[in-house]
Amino acid sequence: MKTISVSILTALTLFAPLQLQGQEQSEYLSLRLEMERAIRKGNAFLKTQQEKEGFWAEKETPALTSLVLAAMMRDPGLDYTKAHPPHIEQGFDWLLKQQKDDGGIYVKGLATYNTSSAIMALLARGKEEDEPTILKAREFLINQQTDWGNKGTADNKYDGGIGYGGTYAHSDMSNTYLAIEALYHSRQIAKDNKTGKQPELNWKAALNFVSRCQNVESTNDQVTTVAKEDEGGFVYFPGDSKAGERKLADGRTALRSYGSMSYAGLLSLLYADLSPDDKRVKSVLRWLGDNYTLKENPGLGQQGLYYYYHAMTKSLVAAGIDILERPDGSKVDWRKDLGRLLVSNQGKDGSWVNENSRWWENDDILVTSYVVLTLEQLYYSIPE
Repeated sequence: MKTISVSILTALTLFAPLQLQGQEQSEYLSLRLEMERAIRKGNAFLKTQQEKEGFWAEKETPALTSLVLAAMMRDPGLDYTKAHPPHIEQGFDWLLKQQKDDGGIYVKGLATYNTSSAIMALLARGKEEDEPTILKAREFLINQQTDWGNKGTADNKYDGGIGYGGTYAHSDMSNTYLAIEALYHSRQIAKDNKTGKQPELNWKAALNFVSRCQNVESTNDQVTTVAKEDEGGFVYFPGDSKAGERKLADGRTALRSYGSMSYAGLLSLLYADLSPDDKRVKSVLRWLGDNYTLKENPGLGQQGLYYYYHAMTKSLVAAGIDILERPDGSKVDWRKDLGRLLVSNQGKDGSWVNENSRWWENDDILVTSYVVLTLEQLYYSIPE
């Protein structure tokens, strides 16, 4: 397997994957079976929560329906040779009806978040007939990229990023990461499109915004003070961290890095095609290794815990990291640890929920979707 140290500046060095042997192979086989069962139970729970019109949880937030549909479409037990079950088709029928003339897939607010999530659900369905819808949604997301002040210059700290839209106009790391993810995974559809040239995100500007959310002084022109323990990690947007500030010995203050946005930042850097040798990639991997834990969302405790697990899994899989090496030299099989934890935390009804309500994580539909998607990512990425 790949073993990558994130406590030194050799992060993302790739080693040839090895065939799993003996007990390790047996443990992974057992875990795969447990995860498959948990996924099945989770999706069965979600099926029972569908509203008569076809959506889940809130009509005003199509992202919730999109997360459920993506989770159902990636279920390893789904027979792709047969027609999709009626409840899945009904969900997609409802979702497609939410696309607006501007290409966004939303009802009222949070247009970027809802559209990014919808693209990922439609990609999971994999139907050619959805491609025009996806292309319109892509164009909508690209049009949300911030370029305030003088056009074509990064003269505003929010330039290059993407925000919720509407009353939450300015860019943030979470919406930027979700939009980048949707655009990255749908890029081939845009490339293959036969209806004409498709617009493209200004990736240079997007990378500049992402860099402005990272606690690295040499690559962030918006930060002048970074605490050693926060170096490499990410914040919510330039000048703001949901983890608050840190008071330094000399009286200055610095923004605290935190886990979920640091994984979101890593995935964004990777999808922006940064080299593994780039300082920004190396430094965030080092911070993530130094702060690795499954007990909490580093810097935020239980807030956003399941969003954190989901972002962790997506980014570490994208980075090709199988084993994390901690600063003390210990090695962590993060897939095995996270898979076991999530399987053990499943409720009797098949759901998961966070007792902490921040960012809607007391909603069992949202959190169950996060966990099922996380388990599916783990399931499909287990090393051979």
